[in-house]
Amino acid sequence: MAKQERAIRTRNALIESAAVLFDRDGFEVASLATISARAGVSSGALHFHFQSKAALADAVVGAAGERLVRITRDREALPLQILIDASHELVQGLRADPVLRAGFDLSAGSERRPRAGSAQDLRRLWRDWVEATVARAEREGLLAPDVAARDVAAAVVAVAAGHEVLGHQDPCWLERAPLTRFWSFLLPRVVGDARVGLFVPSGDPTAEPVGVPVGVPAGVPSKVC
Repeated sequence: MAKQERAIRTRNALIESAAVLFDRDGFEVASLATISARAGVSSGALHFHFQSKAALADAVVGAAGERLVRITRDREALPLQILIDASHELVQGLRADPVLRAGFDLSAGSERRPRAGSAQDLRRLWRDWVEATVARAEREGLLAPDVAARDVAAAVVAVAAGHEVLGHQDPCWLERAPLTRFWSFLLPRVVGDARVGLFVPSGDPTAEPVGVPVGVPAGVPSKVC
């Protein structure tokens, strides 16, 4: 049993190390030797668990997929609030978790050509879940009469993708405030003014309202995000 636990720890350490280096340096640049050294294991141990760098990348995507499943778990809330909460959790995860960041990049094939059937498409999984959740909200009568579920889902998917891409250049896009402003802007149109009070756009009932940044003089534009 101790040997099995040690093997699991070694495998997880290699996945974490690979994710950090794939995220920082890119799939092509990161070497197996650097990955094993960062994980504190031998090259032989790495090859025992993973036959190639592509197999290791698939494992990173798989680990990121497990995180995405947890993010999109069912919760005791209205479907749109579940969507709000999950979108915040996804963006916060992309900010803090290199496995999630690297997994999204690798699954999209931006750094490598995925092997057929070897890796999940995390963006597609997220899109499918968003569409299903918005459709559920529509069935439960939560959307305004003139609002189409497909339009809401498209907006949410596009904004999440935008935060992911922009976050690579400026981490402020992966903070809670920009996404909170998006939901504050979208909710009145999606559910109607009378129902806005049913939802928490920040995804956190204890969070303070988003306002003008302290120290910014009137008439001086602040950063977009």
